[in-house]
Amino acid sequence: MPKILVVIFNPSAGARRRARLHAALDLLYGLGVQFQLMETKARGDAEKFARMAAEENGIVVAAGGDGTIAEVAAGLVGTQAMLGILPLGTANVFALEMSVPLNPREAARALLMGRSTSVYPGILKRGSLKDRLFIQMVGVGLDSVVVHHLPLGLKRVFGKGAYVLQTLRDLTCYPFRSFRVQIDGNELEASGLVVTKGRYYAGHFQIAPQADPRDSYFHVVSLQQNHFMDALKHAAALGLGQLPYLSSISLQRGHDIQVFGADLPVQADGDDAGCLPIHIVPFTQPLRVVVP
Repeated sequence: MPKILVVIFNPSAGARRRARLHAALDLLYGLGVQFQLMETKARGDAEKFARMAAEENGIVVAAGGDGTIAEVAAGLVGTQAMLGILPLGTANVFALEMSVPLNPREAARALLMGRSTSVYPGILKRGSLKDRLFIQMVGVGLDSVVVHHLPLGLKRVFGKGAYVLQTLRDLTCYPFRSFRVQIDGNELEASGLVVTKGRYYAGHFQIAPQADPRDSYFHVVSLQQNHFMDALKHAAALGLGQLPYLSSISLQRGHDIQVFGADLPVQADGDDAGCLPIHIVPFTQPLRVVVP
């Protein structure tokens, strides 16, 4: 264990998440673990704080959801520091992928076990915009529209239910436009896309059963959706664990993914990530993640 554990937390997430954070910190304090809590004030702070903390080559803990974890990870890549996780988000997909307990006290205890594994994040390239590191997934289509439109207040109040409500709103007017996808040079058309490093989507729902963040490959899930009934069918299949096996779903592996379309929105790890076109490649170096 490092002499001081650095914990990076986004206070805008709300009082409920702060209470869960304090439950984890109380356990660390009770076990005699010294920690420094750093609270962000603006986007980019988590990456900056992580880069500063990485100079000590210890464990830097992301206390939040997948978006916060991705920001902290971006500050750690290329360093000897390890990423710790206190899952305080809505879906906590990456924590589930890494088998990190969702109970904050148990997650804090896991930080002290001394075990780690290597994962390969992805890099999202967006033309003139700054490259963005992601740890779990990039989405294009209905899910990215929902992420772009979702009010933070609704998310704070309803949690996962906020995504359901916003999806129902957007379904009434979403046009299901198709776009071009290139996977290692092979081209296809889709109206929905998830490029993922892991098995799970929106929680503990399997979307790519063979995916593994420890592998440098991406798993590309292409969806054919022409009508809101197609989206409802896919949502039901996802809930039943059957989505990867539908005939309207294509599942491929690849290292180099490009997506072309006119200003369609993009989400990365559940956060707004701009618009098409995009280019996705693996990060060249692994990231060490603390696991139970």
